[in-house]
Amino acid sequence: MEYSLLEQLARSVKENRKAALVTLIEEQGSSPGKQGFMMVVFEDGSTAGTVGGGGFENKARECALECMNEGRNRLMELELDDSGELHMQCGGKASIFIKVFKEKERLIIAGGGHIALELYKTGKLLGFHIVIIEDREEYANPERFPDCDIHIGNIGECIRNYPLDRNCHVVIVTRGHESDTDALRASIGRGARYLGMIGSRKKTKYVFDLLLGEGCNRADIEAVYAPIGLDLGGDSAQEIAFSIMAEILLVKNGGQLKHMRN
Repeated sequence: MEYSLLEQLARSVKENRKAALVTLIEEQGSSPGKQGFMMVVFEDGSTAGTVGGGGFENKARECALECMNEGRNRLMELELDDSGELHMQCGGKASIFIKVFKEKERLIIAGGGHIALELYKTGKLLGFHIVIIEDREEYANPERFPDCDIHIGNIGECIRNYPLDRNCHVVIVTRGHESDTDALRASIGRGARYLGMIGSRKKTKYVFDLLLGEGCNRADIEAVYAPIGLDLGGDSAQEIAFSIMAEILLVKNGGQLKHMRN
């Protein structure tokens, strides 16, 4: 059973889904579970394995969900008698350790060209979970982008169907301004921590004016990083990708743009 349990946990981690491993590390007196019992709690509240069942296990599950929301591990002791909050009759104590397996930060790249490829490489190096969205299969395949999620189809529709949240960093680098506009239209105002689009100031103004005319919220548009990246002075695909990733890290980590020597 332990192998199957850990296999399910490994699958969840590989699919970049949050989970928590609850381990019964010590029991004193009468307890519904034994030392070493394990249970995996998934982000939807479902479980695999057991730490003993009943009210004790339900409390452990609730605590695991809280830990996932807070993003922290926890060591805790539960009273298994009338004096504790569980009001159980076992008469013992149990200590559990909750280990949270967090989601990786997501880097969602709209486009599969040269800059996208360099972004993918840099993002992988930095530990991001990469998502590639493209409408050309020859530019979005496992040979070109191994070990990442690939969505092929209309770029705007693919982004609209992808759940965005504060864990997401969206970079729009498609092959043309129309698909860039579609991608931005599908992404804007949906809660991504970072949303950036490649292009000149002239193109950026044109796209922003277009979306404003369509009724997009001005504050959402002003939150877009466009033209994208930090001005590092380079113009190769690698240097552009590096400047974009530097800007993403600046936003993600709440950093300040300054020389450390100053």
